[in-house]
Amino acid sequence: MPFQSRMHVRIAQGRARDPTGLHDALDRWHRDLAPRGWLGSTAGVTDDDATFIWVARFKSPRAAHRNDRRRAHREWWAATSELLHGEPTVNESTDVEKFGAGGSDTAEFVQLIQTRVRDREALRPFWTDEEARAMAEARPDTIGGLFIVFPDGACTIEVFFTTEEDAREGERRPMPPDLKEWRDEEMTHYDAEATFHDLRDPWLYSP
Repeated sequence: MPFQSRMHVRIAQGRARDPTGLHDALDRWHRDLAPRGWLGSTAGVTDDDATFIWVARFKSPRAAHRNDRRRAHREWWAATSELLHGEPTVNESTDVEKFGAGGSDTAEFVQLIQTRVRDREALRPFWTDEEARAMAEARPDTIGGLFIVFPDGACTIEVFFTTEEDAREGERRPMPPDLKEWRDEEMTHYDAEATFHDLRDPWLYSP
């Protein structure tokens, strides 16, 4: 389904002890426990280091927190956390920008890029409809995604692709010079090496 352009995002992340159990647990949450105002989710476990990531989108912070004090949700989260090694991290943000189509439940490959921003305001011109159109022309394998910045400067870029094969082919294709210059300048506004998390079997949920 199309993604909303204004939203609140919550990301839970940890090392998976039981990927199948986590998938079952998230199926249950989205079927039985998702609150009003929930817009959709992306989740999965990476192949290389078993990183579990759950990106849940909500209409507002109030919608995101609506479940937090419910006994059924607390019990579900306690049981689900046992399927991870150690305590998961949970971060939230309302500083969310959609690019391209935002995403689609038909995406067969999702990549999450995590880094830190040096200057949030300097980055705003790089996440515009103009850049999205240019990227869509250069990378038709990219459906779209979300640019999420957290209060401490950490950020997650969630990118939805048609297929992994298409995405890898797109990576190998030379970028038009003007677009490459644009992207190279954008990269100067991040102050950490990016970490890439590939979800080759993304779990995609919609209301």
